[in-house]
Amino acid sequence: MAYRTLNPFTEQTVQVFSDHSDREVEAALAKADALYHSSWSKGDIALRLAVLEKLSTLLIDNRERLAQIMALEMGKPIAQGEKEVDLCASIARFYATNSAALLKPKPVTSEIGEAWIEFHPIGVLLAVEPWNFPIYQLIRVIAPAIAIGNPVMFKHADIVPQCAALFEDIVRQAGAPEGAVTNLYVSPAKIAELLGDVRIQGVALTGSEGAGSKVGARASEMLKKSTLELGGSDAFIVLDDADIDNAVRAGVSARLNNAGQVCIGAKRFVVQRGVADNFIDAFVAGMKTTPMGDPMAQETVLGPLASPKALADLGRQVEEAVRNGAQVLTGGKRADRTGFFYEPTVLADITKGNPAYDQEFFGPVAQIFVVDDDDAVVTLANDSPFGLGGSIFSSDVERARRLASRIETGMVFINMPTTSRAELPFGGIKRSGYGRELGDTGLKEFANRKLVVVRKD
Repeated sequence: MAYRTLNPFTEQTVQVFSDHSDREVEAALAKADALYHSSWSKGDIALRLAVLEKLSTLLIDNRERLAQIMALEMGKPIAQGEKEVDLCASIARFYATNSAALLKPKPVTSEIGEAWIEFHPIGVLLAVEPWNFPIYQLIRVIAPAIAIGNPVMFKHADIVPQCAALFEDIVRQAGAPEGAVTNLYVSPAKIAELLGDVRIQGVALTGSEGAGSKVGARASEMLKKSTLELGGSDAFIVLDDADIDNAVRAGVSARLNNAGQVCIGAKRFVVQRGVADNFIDAFVAGMKTTPMGDPMAQETVLGPLASPKALADLGRQVEEAVRNGAQVLTGGKRADRTGFFYEPTVLADITKGNPAYDQEFFGPVAQIFVVDDDDAVVTLANDSPFGLGGSIFSSDVERARRLASRIETGMVFINMPTTSRAELPFGGIKRSGYGRELGDTGLKEFANRKLVVVRKD
């Protein structure tokens, strides 16, 4: 597996990294397993929460450095990278502050006696993570794992090796013992092998449907707990009573943040006919005029895609959509400049049967659908293999609430783009995967929920 830093802005290779050897991986796993069987994992939670509190501080201290490496390795505009680090710090602090209370034994009412549920670690976890949010994807698995006492070995995407190494170093600086968090440069084949090891008790993956199906199948075969977050094609719904200016601003930002490489990014814009013309005109103008530039510059809004593969894949999707009848309202091609840039693009007239109808576009490409009424909104929003998140814009919150309850996703946000916060459980249904990260739910995904009962005299 070739781990390398390829600058998406200059298209130049910066550094190449070697895979860890089998001996190095075995030594790392042995340390992680030994840590799980120690008082670090099974003793006083206060020691682990102190690490998380320190980690939160260190993330802020390293904010600029982390943002610069993200910009270098996957093209995230530095201002967006700094916001990512702020979110990561808040996640570490949330678990540092709340885990002791959230993990207290929970009483259960029973006629046979006193009963309660305890929460214990289950063992070493394996995390397989993507490149689009290089620090956030790690912290949302690792922070709850540290809190409950599960050591984590993680395989990051092969295009962000420096982000992976720096994050591991910061966790160590925070006071985590050796084995608590381990960065692995390994191949997918090695991941499958590790999942067969009895010392690995769970796996968390964020990535493509293909990767998720393989890892999920392997975990199931080995009877291992797994969580999968596999992306989405979120509906951004604009009702006929919405504040159009607000919806347009939110929609452009939600589609172009991180160059559109966001699982919960707005992708299918479902607009009711009464406001369609006004929304589409303003939305296309906003997409068309968003400046692209050097991700190292604070003023840059739209950076390059993360890799030549990401650029080529997106281009093929748009070309295929147009061949099958889609209309390009703006954009539709690679930008004429150095770097893996793709023009902000809006597609319309996508009918069922066009491959684009069921695909996730992981880049700055929006799809527009015009519908007549609330029932049509729900029908179109739910007519997708994905079910991660979505947004509804309306001046009538009760109306939006009713629609939110009918939409088949793991998350719905009203009058704001889909987002992530430390206290909010994150995850989806259908082809978007299963399981939840963050919040109380994420803390307990990889917990042994142990029932204890004392017989009534």
